[in-house]
Amino acid sequence: MTPLIVLPAAGSSSRMRGRDKLLETVDGMPLLRRQALAALETGLPVAVTLPKGAGARRDALADLPLDVCDIADADEGLSASLRAAQAMLATNQSLGILLPDVPGIGVADIQAVLDRFLDLREARVTRGGRMGDDRPGTPLFLPHAIAIRFAGLTGDDGGRSVLRDEEVELVRFPDDRAVRDLDTPEAWAEWRRDSGTAR
Repeated sequence: MTPLIVLPAAGSSSRMRGRDKLLETVDGMPLLRRQALAALETGLPVAVTLPKGAGARRDALADLPLDVCDIADADEGLSASLRAAQAMLATNQSLGILLPDVPGIGVADIQAVLDRFLDLREARVTRGGRMGDDRPGTPLFLPHAIAIRFAGLTGDDGGRSVLRDEEVELVRFPDDRAVRDLDTPEAWAEWRRDSGTAR
């Protein structure tokens, strides 16, 4: 069965000092929309989790062929989105997680990780990483039997307790594109400078 890709976008951008990291523009497009489009370009079904009342984020996705899932307990952290993600899965459907605050990841990168996951017959956790170290990044694809264990997550666990003892296949990229999340204005400014990417 075709995996489902979920973008967990219910976080509060608490470190952005009033700005919304997912609405920062990259080449004239809100980051959330840009990353959702990259996920859609794989041809897989896509869903996005949003906090209730996130009108601007919802507007950024308005005309895209994807599902939006409102997260009532979004203030709990990433675990709330991961619980919702596993609840969307059909029987035996695998799950992909694309963290939307990592703008270096594009459709070719998502496809590279997906292809490896499919090569492994969807039987092993597969995720993006960086050459030279074992730091895991995004995207992340999980077999159904592992993904449904997200149902028991609480707090800001972020899935670590589920993945801790699992064998992980890393698809390593030659730079930090899979591991560079942008949570502060300073991180955004540095990334724009390093990447030469316009607003």
